[in-house]
Amino acid sequence: MALAQEDIDQIRRLIREEMEAHSPASTVRYDLDLRERIVRVEEELKHQRELMEQGFHLMEKRFEQVDKRLDLMETLLQQMQESNNKRFEHIDKRFEQIDKRFEQIERRFEQMDQRFEHLTERIDRFMRWSFALTLTVGGLVVAAIKYLP
Repeated sequence: MALAQEDIDQIRRLIREEMEAHSPASTVRYDLDLRERIVRVEEELKHQRELMEQGFHLMEKRFEQVDKRLDLMETLLQQMQESNNKRFEHIDKRFEQIDKRFEQIERRFEQMDQRFEHLTERIDRFMRWSFALTLTVGGLVVAAIKYLP
């Protein structure tokens, strides 16, 4: 298959264009373009680094604020614990007082029990005497009626 003259001319033109593109003048321009791009990339990286440092600095400040808040919360918690301890001590004292009152009431009940037992003994003795007296008087009355003319 033979190439037509047009095809050969087109191949020559493409080769010429390609060689001109890689000529020393074009490589210098390419190198300058690359250097410009490198400089832009470096500047962007520098800007990114500055932003990151700024972000780290802001995070440090935020952590300091959080630490201050935690310290404040810790002091408040300690104060609350101290006040609760005082309240519990006060409540303990009140319970002790209530226990003493219950002991006093218990002693009173014991005294009342002793009084009731003593009263019960007296009532039992009275009942026995009354029963015995009633029987004796009844027996004397029956005897008097039976043996008296």
